[in-house]
Amino acid sequence: MPQHTTDARVCPDCDGFAAVAVSLGTRDARGHLRTVTVHCPTCRGLGLVPARRLTSVSAGR
Repeated sequence: MPQHTTDARVCPDCDGFAAVAVSLGTRDARGHLRTVTVHCPTCRGLGLVPARRLTSVSAGR
């Protein structure tokens, strides 16, 4: 059975919820709430960041 490895992990800053809609607090002429989409700066809106590579610790330290 082959092992499946992942090259990405869930972003620690946004917990995978990389894009959110933020209300501007106003409404347009039709009465719709105005919003802007904001993306997580750490993962750039993907929800994932590269997996950390394990480093070997030298013996005797």
